Amino acid sequence: MILALIQVGGLGIMTMASLVGLLLANRIGLKARLNTAAEARASGLGDVRSVVLGVVRVSLAIEAVIAVALAARFAVSYHEPPLRALWLGIFHSISAFNNAGFALFSDNMVGFAEDPWICVPLMLAVITGGLGFPVLFEIGRRVRQARRRQPNAEARRWSLHTRLTLRVTSILLVGGIGSVLALEWFGTLQHHTVGSKVLIAAFQGVMPRTAGFNSVDYAQMDDATLLITDVLMFIGGGSGGTAGGIKVTTFAVLLFIIFAEVRGEKSVTIFDRRVDPRLQRQALAVAAIGVALVIVPTVSLLAGTNFDLNVLLFEVTSAFATVGLSTGITAALPVWGQMLLIALMYLGRIGPITLVSALAARQRRRRYELPTERPFIG
Repeated sequence: MILALIQVGGLGIMTMASLVGLLLANRIGLKARLNTAAEARASGLGDVRSVVLGVVRVSLAIEAVIAVALAARFAVSYHEPPLRALWLGIFHSISAFNNAGFALFSDNMVGFAEDPWICVPLMLAVITGGLGFPVLFEIGRRVRQARRRQPNAEARRWSLHTRLTLRVTSILLVGGIGSVLALEWFGTLQHHTVGSKVLIAAFQGVMPRTAGFNSVDYAQMDDATLLITDVLMFIGGGSGGTAGGIKVTTFAVLLFIIFAEVRGEKSVTIFDRRVDPRLQRQALAVAAIGVALVIVPTVSLLAGTNFDLNVLLFEVTSAFATVGLSTGITAALPVWGQMLLIALMYLGRIGPITLVSALAARQRRRRYELPTERPFIG
C-alpha cells in the first residue's frame, strides 16, 4: 500500500506540475505562445495526453532500470531469495525516484553505507526524479536529435529552464557533497576508509534533494552539517519533478535578482535571456512564504518543547520540503507537534505548485497608475 501511494503520488505530482504549466501557457494569446515556442522550445508539451503518457513512460523506464540493478545486487551479494531481492529492488527504486526515502530496513540504508552498488543507483534515481519531467523530456529529445544528426544549430539550443535546472543542481550537489565531506571527515566519517568517506558524503549530499534516505545517523552530525542540509532541503529539486522545496529555479531567479540589483541593471537577465518581472515577483512570493512556513512552526515547537533549535529547525525544514530526514526526535514530539509536521508536509508538497499557478493565472489590469514614492530601504 505504501509503495502504491508513493508511485501514484510521484506520478501525480509530476503530471500536475507539468499540466499546470501547459494550462497556464494556454491562457496566453496565440501570438505570445508562438513567440515563446519559437524562442524557447522548452518543454515540448503539446497536449494533456502527451504529458500524462510522457510522465508515465519516463518514470517507469527509469524505475525499471534502477530496480534491476538493485535486485541483482541484493540477490548476488546479500544472498536474498529471488522474489525477495526483486521486491527490495522495486520498492527502493520507486521510493528513490519519487524522492520518498522510505526503506525496508530498520536503520534505513546505514547497513549499505559502504556499498556503491546500492548507494549509486539510489543516488541516480533521486537526482533523475528531482530534475523534473520538463528537463527529462528535453534531454530525451536532445538524445533523439543527436541520433538523427540534425545539423540545425538553433534546434540544439537548450531551453533556459533546463540550463538553469542542470547548472544549479550541479552546483548544489557539489557544494553539498563537499560540505559533508569537509565537516564530517573527523566526525561521523572518521572510522571509514577514504573511499567510503567519499561515498557516504556523496550519498548524504544528494539525499537533501528531498529524497530522505540516510546511510549515517543524522543525530551524530555536526550542527554546521545540519544547517547546510537545512538549506539544501529548503531549496529542493527541479520544477515538475518529484522533489519538494521551493525549487532550484526559484532559488536561481532570486540570486540573479540580487546580482542585477548589485550591478545596477534595470532588468534581470539569465543566460542571455531577460526574466519577466512577474516571474521575479512569483519567485519572491514562493521563497517568502516558504520561509514563513519554516519559521512559524519552528518557533512554535521551540516554545512548546525542550529540544534545541538546530534539531527542531532540521525537523521542520525536512517536513516542509517533504524530505523525511530526521535526527530521531519525531516520536518524542508531543501529538500537537506531530500534527503540525503533518500539516506542514501537506502544505510543502502542494503549496508551491498551487501558489505559482494561482499567481501566474491571476492577471488584474488597472486602468490607472498611482503616484510613485520611494520608502527607505536598508
